[in-house]
Amino acid sequence: MINLLKFILSTQLKRSGINKTISGFTLIELLVAMVMAVLIITPLMAFMINILDGDRKEQAKATSEQEIQAALDYIARDLDQAVYIYDADGVTRDTNTTTITSSGIQDQIPPVKSAPNCSPTTSSSPSVCTPILVFWKRELIANSVGISDSAQTSFTETDDGFAYSLVAYYLITNPNQTTNSTWSQEARIGRLQLRGPVNATNANTTGSTSDSGFNEPPLNKSGASLKEKMNQWQTALGALGSYTQRVETLIDYVSTTAPSSTPCSSPNLVGSQTSGFFACVDANEVLAQVYIRGNALARLQNNNLAYTPNTKTYFPSSSIRVQGHGFLFTK
Repeated sequence: MINLLKFILSTQLKRSGINKTISGFTLIELLVAMVMAVLIITPLMAFMINILDGDRKEQAKATSEQEIQAALDYIARDLDQAVYIYDADGVTRDTNTTTITSSGIQDQIPPVKSAPNCSPTTSSSPSVCTPILVFWKRELIANSVGISDSAQTSFTETDDGFAYSLVAYYLITNPNQTTNSTWSQEARIGRLQLRGPVNATNANTTGSTSDSGFNEPPLNKSGASLKEKMNQWQTALGALGSYTQRVETLIDYVSTTAPSSTPCSSPNLVGSQTSGFFACVDANEVLAQVYIRGNALARLQNNNLAYTPNTKTYFPSSSIRVQGHGFLFTK
């Protein structure tokens, strides 16, 4: 009996082992699953890439717009103190002591007079530096004048004084990026200031110092108009001197191309209206309208950076109109 049970049990175990199978996916099922995954994931990936690329482009445009507005606000505060603004005659003519009506200050300021970041264009220094907005301003210098005590023996307290400064804004382009990789392939705006001393008897160290090359506005020069006098200004550096003040960058990613427009004509137009930085200047009224156009494409790519109607959304622009309110003693 026991032997019979053992026989039946062993027979059943053998039969169950024979019928036992291993479950899993077939090769066809795996191939079908992979094809379906590709068909679903690929459009999703393309959708996500488009979203990220669009966000990157919008961010580049927004950044350019913000920087342009910040630069114009800074220039507006500068110009508000202006006492005289040079038009195209002043910044495109050299000094002429024979015919004062043909004189200008082009050879007295950078890049003709070398300055760090704005020197004459050479193969080793390929940046092209073009003066656009040049003006004189009278600014407040805090704590620049000493106040004597009742015994007139010391200057324990200070007061504020005023000093003249020559300010110049430049359009700086970079045609050779292999030697200038710091900035974009488009253009930037640079600023130079030459500050003079405070005209006060008790000017302290803060007020008495002045930048190298500074010379007072030439109000004592001969000439029938203020423009003729100002166009005779000469630097104190002499014929072979160069400036030590740096032309500091105010904004980068400025366009070198723009749609043609006619906001004003010579001599009021300073610079090229098809560039990203130019100005319309009325020297007699101490009035300037300044235009800046950015290039957001330069933040995204290294080629095809020129302005076209199809890419105009990547070239945000803005302008300001400012009249100088600085006080000039002879006016």
